[in-house]
Amino acid sequence: MLLDNSTACPAVDNSTACPENATICSGTSCVLIEEDFNRTLSVILSTVLTIMLALVMFSMGCNVEIKKFWHHIKRPWGIFVGFLCQFGIMPLTAFLLSLAFDVLPVQAIVIMIMGCCPGGSASNVVAYWVDGDMDLSISMTTCSTLLAMGMMPLCLFVYTKMWTDSDAIVLPYDSIGTSLVALVVPVSVGVFVNHKWPSKAKIILKVGSIVGAVLIVLIAVVGGILYKGSWVITPKLWIIGTIFPAAGYSLGFFLARLAGLTWSRCRTVSLETGMQNTQLCSTIVQLSFSPEQLELMFTFPLIYSIFQLLFALIIFAGYRVYIKRCVKTNTDVERTEEKDDSKSISSHSKANGGFVSDETK
Repeated sequence: MLLDNSTACPAVDNSTACPENATICSGTSCVLIEEDFNRTLSVILSTVLTIMLALVMFSMGCNVEIKKFWHHIKRPWGIFVGFLCQFGIMPLTAFLLSLAFDVLPVQAIVIMIMGCCPGGSASNVVAYWVDGDMDLSISMTTCSTLLAMGMMPLCLFVYTKMWTDSDAIVLPYDSIGTSLVALVVPVSVGVFVNHKWPSKAKIILKVGSIVGAVLIVLIAVVGGILYKGSWVITPKLWIIGTIFPAAGYSLGFFLARLAGLTWSRCRTVSLETGMQNTQLCSTIVQLSFSPEQLELMFTFPLIYSIFQLLFALIIFAGYRVYIKRCVKTNTDVERTEEKDDSKSISSHSKANGGFVSDETK
């Protein structure tokens, strides 16, 4: 059973804390009762967004080359580094943040759930815009989603024992499987199109990348509208929701660089680490907690989603400024990265072939 240290607020104070039709707990957080209109709108938008996301992932697959993708599978050093970041750095960071801010047990658990989730598909779109390694990005997202079947229960068992029984958290394996299918199938079709009709694949990629960027923003806006009554929440979760994605991006980048990956792959690992599957987190939270407990932390996945998007936009803007001011062409970018990368991998290339990038061969 989940440990719940919260107490109900006096009825006289409820009207000042939240709207009259809200449910109250602890006086600092509230969630409005879900309206039928919102419920119907949520189902419709969820269906539309799923279809759009599948189309976007199809376009991202049009940038994947079979030879390079297979190279990552045969020499999975980049995938392994991403694995360490995804299921090593993120759960540990979530655990430390929960302890540092001394949050309630149910709040600590939702932070841990977010930290244990696999990478989201949005990272593939952003990786494209910052000239990341799309082959690595797709393979990392696929592998992290697949490995989440076993790593999520393991990480949650290790880190949440001080707050709850491991059996209290319900993992929606069907949702994880659906996410995996929704990723693999459209990407595979995109890879085939790129192999057969490269010129058409480039056009699809350009259109899909723009649609993907718009979709990411749209999901955040829709989430804010649907759960507008849930924004009265403890400041601690706002602070953690700000720090957490920033820590994921930063630590993922530095660990990838420390492992000897190229600059483009460091950017890719960084994005894959910081951008979590927030939809999966929301599903787990709704399945695992009572309405009273949801009031204390239901909005956290949305807060994380907003700030992971904000920091991704900052990364994109910073990278574009770098390109504009420091280098003149994409060729110059490749030459600059190749020059820097050759220094970092020279001592490792013989020890592990995975350190050798396609750019430096």
